[in-house]
Amino acid sequence: MTTSQEATPNTPLPQGVTAGEWIADAAHTEVGFSVRHMGVSRVRGTFEESSANVNIGATIEESTVSAEINPASVHTRNEDRDNHLRSADFFDVEKFPKWNFESTAVRADGDEIEIDGDLTLHGVTRPVTLSAEFIGVTVNPYGTSALGLSATTEISRKEFGLTWNVALEAGGMMVSDKVKIELDVQLNPKA
Repeated sequence: MTTSQEATPNTPLPQGVTAGEWIADAAHTEVGFSVRHMGVSRVRGTFEESSANVNIGATIEESTVSAEINPASVHTRNEDRDNHLRSADFFDVEKFPKWNFESTAVRADGDEIEIDGDLTLHGVTRPVTLSAEFIGVTVNPYGTSALGLSATTEISRKEFGLTWNVALEAGGMMVSDKVKIELDVQLNPKA
C-alpha cells in the first residue's frame, strides 16, 4: 500500500467493472503451475481447490486481493507424483494444509495490472508480483456479472523451503528451482 506522503495514481476501472466485493467462481477458475523436469520437459499441474476474494475499489490502486489454495488438491495427471508432492518431501500438506496470498499493492502498468503481495506456502512468506491481464466483463445467461482475469508469476522453490531434488548422472537436477504459476480466474459479485 502507498504511504500518505506518496502520490497515489487514480487509474480508473476498466469499462464495465464495478466496485465491490467479487469472488472466484471455482467452476471457471484454474490455478496452475509448471516446472522443468530433468531439464528436458515441463510438468504441469493444477490445484483443484482454491478460493479468492477481490475487493474492487473506486480505482485500480484501491483494490485488494486475497486467495487461498489447498495444496492437497494438487493434480498432475499422475497419482504417484501427486502423492509425492503432498508428502514431506515437497508440500508437506499435513503440516501446511493451506497456502495464502494477500495483496499489498495493486497498480496499473500500461495495459497490465501488477499485483504485489505476500505469498505464504510451506510455512514461508515471501513477496511476489503477479502480472495480471484484464480479460473482460460480461453478463451470463442467468443475469450475473462475470469478470475475467489471467495472471502469472515465477517463484523459486528454494526460497519457500521446497528443496527436495535428485542430481542426475548426466548433470543437472531432477526438478528445476523455478516454478511458473498461471491463474485464469472468473470473478462474480459476492451475493
